[in-house]
Order: sequence, then C-alpha cells, then structure tokens
Amino acid sequence: MKIYQVGGCVRDKLLGYPSKDRDWVVVGATPDILLKQGYTQVGRDFPVFLHPTTHEEYALARTERKTGRGYTGFSVYAAPDVTLEDDLRRRDLTINAMAEDGEGRLIDPYNGLADLRACILRHVSSAFVEDPVRILRLARFAARFGFIVADETLALMTEMVNKGEVDALVPERVWQEMVRALSERQPDLAIEVLRQCGALARIFPEIDRLFGVPQTAKSHPEIDTGQHVLLCLQQARLLTDDSQVLFAVLTHDLGKGTTPSSQWPHHSGHEERGVELIETLCHRLRVPNQYADLAVLVARYHTHCHRIAELSPETLLNTLQSLDAFRRPQRFEQFLLACEADSRGRSGFADQPYPQADQFRHAFEVVLKVEVAAILAEGFKGAEIREELQRRQAQALTKGFL
Repeated sequence: MKIYQVGGCVRDKLLGYPSKDRDWVVVGATPDILLKQGYTQVGRDFPVFLHPTTHEEYALARTERKTGRGYTGFSVYAAPDVTLEDDLRRRDLTINAMAEDGEGRLIDPYNGLADLRACILRHVSSAFVEDPVRILRLARFAARFGFIVADETLALMTEMVNKGEVDALVPERVWQEMVRALSERQPDLAIEVLRQCGALARIFPEIDRLFGVPQTAKSHPEIDTGQHVLLCLQQARLLTDDSQVLFAVLTHDLGKGTTPSSQWPHHSGHEERGVELIETLCHRLRVPNQYADLAVLVARYHTHCHRIAELSPETLLNTLQSLDAFRRPQRFEQFLLACEADSRGRSGFADQPYPQADQFRHAFEVVLKVEVAAILAEGFKGAEIREELQRRQAQALTKGFL
C-alpha cells in the first residue's frame, strides 16, 4: 500500500499558495485493509475514508466510466490493481493531475508542471467530456489563476456545449460554481471563458445577451454593455471579495439586453426590465434571497446613486427607504460598493473618485438625526407620526445636504 498527496494541494504548493485541504490517494489497498487500520468509510458512491487521527480524506485509487448523461452517470472501479497514473488520468486538468509521494518527490505523468509554469489550463484526457461540471470548474480556475485555456481544451468544451452536456447541469451546482468564481481574483475571466465556449448562452443567457449591445453614447461608446459589465466586475473585485456585491454588479445592467437603447436615458425602462430578468435568473438557479435582493436593488437604484446631486429631497428619502437602509445599513454599504464599481467600470474611469457614495452616506446620516421621540413629545399620533417624520427628514435633507 502506498499513499500520495494529490490534486490541488500539490498544485498550490508548487505555486506557493496556501492550501486549506489536503487530498490523499491510496494505491494497492482495499476497504478492508483501511478499515482494519482504523479508517472510517464515508459515503457509498466513492471509496473514501477518514484518517483515524487527522480525519483527512483518503480515497482509494479509482477509475471512472461514463454510464449516462450529465455528471451523475458514472460507474466507479476501485481495486488494488488501479495505478496512481490511472487515478490521475481521470482528473480534469493537468495542473490538478500531479501527486507527491512520502519523500516529497513529484509524480507528474501528464506534464502538469509544464502547464503550470506556462499558465495554461489543459485537459488531461478525452474523459474531460464526461463531466460538464468541469467547464464551470475550468472557468473558476481561470478566474483564480489568470491562466489561459489551451486551444484543444476550448475546442473540447465547445463540443460539449454543442452536444447539450451543460443542459444537464442542475441549478444548485451551476450556482455553487458561479458564486465561487465571483470571489476569485479575476471573476471577469470566468465569464469570458464561459462565453468563448458557448456555455454562457446556455447557462446565463441574460448575461450573454449583453455582448454586442451598445452602451450609452455619452458614457463610453467604445465598448458594449457586456464588456462594460466585465470591467465593472474587475473594479468590484478590487473593492471587495463579497460575492453578493459581485453578483449584483454582474447583473446590474441585464435590462439593456432586451430594452431599446432609446429608452435608456429615461432611467426606467431597462432598469425595471432588468429587475424582471434578475428575478427570473435567480428563480431558475435557486439563488439565495440575500443575493437576489441586493441584485434587484442595485439594478433598480444604481442610477439614483450616480445622479444623487439631481435628486429632490423627497426622491432621495424614498430611495433610502426603498433600500431599507435604516434597518439594513450593511446592505446599504454593499449597494454603494456596487454603484462605485459600476461607475469605475468604464474606460478611463478606473481611477476616478466616486464622491456620490460619500454623499449618499452623508444624506443617510442627516436623516438618522431626525428623532421620532421629539415628534411623539409634540403629540403626533397614529399615521401622523410617519407623515411628520418624513416631512422633517426631507426638510433636514434640504437644510443639511442639498
């Protein structure tokens, strides 16, 4: 029996990155051998065991054979005659198909180290096509490392899309991979990879539709809306790794994909259509409510933040109330980050200040200073309390802000 470290932990060690988890493969063993040594078997589908002391996962070397469509139709073969090279061959990318033995020697049968040094994402074998989740994982790795996709791998991914393999992905898995990609170093690259192989149009048609749609002439006519969204993602990632903010940035302009550009200056048509599309997307992928709620607010009100100097006290107050800033100040801050990323996501604007965010914060502080206790002390009751509170808040904005 021989034990090897494999996969991501080996890759990250070579890159000098910290690795949270260590994965182990056991060659030449059976379940009975491991159980007798105190290992605990987990799950039924794969021969995976927990170490008796460290509780890390140890998997018997195995091969897999495709038996059905999608990513659940596999039969697994694990036996002492499965070699380390056999086990590594079933993995997705060459950079994930390396191992290290107990003496620290690298085992690299598929030239993963060369691809790691060349910053290339390349499939190990034709078995890549058997699991459509690998398309999403590869896009995530592109976002994490900034690597390019090998031409032959991109061609294979495109073939998988054309054959409908990605259509078999369940919503939860699509969302799981996408939300992880959004928090990587370059989330825009994940979108680019999915678009290059055609998967974006199948998984996120609302986003794919933005490419080729012109932006407003006044702001940045040299790029289309899809490119603008990618620039916004770049800026958002510089500001935060909050995946809720990044998702809101990704979806903030969806309405422009289906709304005539002649309606955009009115700041209503494409924004409300965008809200509808976000709700449809979130329902389809079963996106958690906190992501969906923030995305809707950013789509509907980001232009209010951009144009804060033009808003009347009443409109500004109504916007703060619609954002639920009084009860959800943290989400209000997330909203402002998304608005700043949108503003900076234009050619020549990446380093420009965004004073509107501080102006909005100041307006919020002004409104918070209006005390309900004073209104109650003056004898206002029932519905009069709310009406008087809003009147004084608007008045405070007029005096202390606008």
